[in-house]
Amino acid sequence: MRPRHLAGDDDELADRVAGSLSDAGWTSWTTAHSALLYLSPRGLAGAEWVRHSHDFLLGDLPVAWQVSARLHPDSAMMEWNAYFTTGTPPEAIGDFLLAVEARTDPAVNYDGRERVLDTLSALGWVRDIDLPDSRAWEPGMSAGFAWAELPEMIRDADPRPGLSGWQAWAEPLIGEPYQWAAAFSASVPHDLVAAFASSLASPAPVLRRNPPENAAGRLSVTPAS
Repeated sequence: MRPRHLAGDDDELADRVAGSLSDAGWTSWTTAHSALLYLSPRGLAGAEWVRHSHDFLLGDLPVAWQVSARLHPDSAMMEWNAYFTTGTPPEAIGDFLLAVEARTDPAVNYDGRERVLDTLSALGWVRDIDLPDSRAWEPGMSAGFAWAELPEMIRDADPRPGLSGWQAWAEPLIGEPYQWAAAFSASVPHDLVAAFASSLASPAPVLRRNPPENAAGRLSVTPAS
């Protein structure tokens, strides 16, 4: 099934992402709030399934996975956070997490915003006419990526109010509810966001049994070989 950004999570977002993390050697345990927490092999990143532990909304959708990174394994302070709602394609979250783990220093930023926009452009997305340096759209306008002021609930090591960061979303029909949304706090390295963007915009088909109804007219099915 394609495009990936509209294929949904098959109602298996917890299991699909958790499976990817387990295969990559992340360890897991259940927190005091009954949330499932995964820790990367180097101890520098964590991914927590928070869907049932609190009601944090992005685009009126519940946040399901929260990802964090720190400078040192023994540091109590998280440098940045990333948030993904229900409906987000699990392949994109998984590829983002693998990119985080591949970094020996996932809290250090080396690139500028162009890294994300260039990645999307290479996969056929188009830059916004009015905001070419901070926004890109899927050609059919069913999904967007933007560098913009973040919602108040997004947490980052930088405490200043009004910070900007990357946000992404899918809106199969303009004016209709979002299918999913994601937000990256101000300090998330741009190359890691680009890994999410690259996976999200990939033309490769994905396997789905329960495609989202609100994208039915915009999905194509690829026969199994």
